[in-house]
Amino acid sequence: MEDFIINKDIKRVPVELVDRFRRLHPSTLGHLRDGIFLTSLRPNKRPIRIVGSALTVKIPHLDSTAVHLSLDVAQPGDVIVVSMSGDYSRACWGGMVSYAAAKKAIAGAIIDGCICDVEEILSLDFPVFSRGISPLTTRILGIEGEIGYTVAIDGVPINSGDLVFADDDGVAILSQQYAEQIADILESKENGENETKRKIDSGIPLSEISGAARFLKKRKVSDTL
Repeated sequence: MEDFIINKDIKRVPVELVDRFRRLHPSTLGHLRDGIFLTSLRPNKRPIRIVGSALTVKIPHLDSTAVHLSLDVAQPGDVIVVSMSGDYSRACWGGMVSYAAAKKAIAGAIIDGCICDVEEILSLDFPVFSRGISPLTTRILGIEGEIGYTVAIDGVPINSGDLVFADDDGVAILSQQYAEQIADILESKENGENETKRKIDSGIPLSEISGAARFLKKRKVSDTL
């Protein structure tokens, strides 16, 4: 197994923090940050929600041995995050892997590549984000692979133990430290939306509430035509 590097020493996100983020939305975070979103990936279904600790996997294009091995390392509630080393034409995640992951109560999968067996995955109600769908698959070749080490998707570094925070709008990756810092702010922003709706219902324009109107007031009328 010298060609497979496996790190099992992973500090997972506390359950209480995961539960808090299950009630929040990545788009709220999108008002505050840019560089933590995996913008190239799409969900296999909607509605979708994936929140849990990342377990990272890196495979060498054709060989998905490490994906199967990762299920031996994964714990219930983990999110399997797979880098395919830039191979976006093959599927490394299909029906049987989804079946095994669902049996182990894995929260979902983030695949920087393709998936296959779409109907079977849907029948399991297993949530996956990926770059697309392909009938061309990987093989179990035993060449090499990494589990539990840093990978990157869309330029975003992802470490095992980071918080995967995803819903219908997309995927964000948060370090545990940042997740702890930002949770109160996100909860406050989302709770504040009810007050904003009440103001709109009372007749106050959204532009006045958001502050957008002040920019129009600074311009001459001719500048806006």
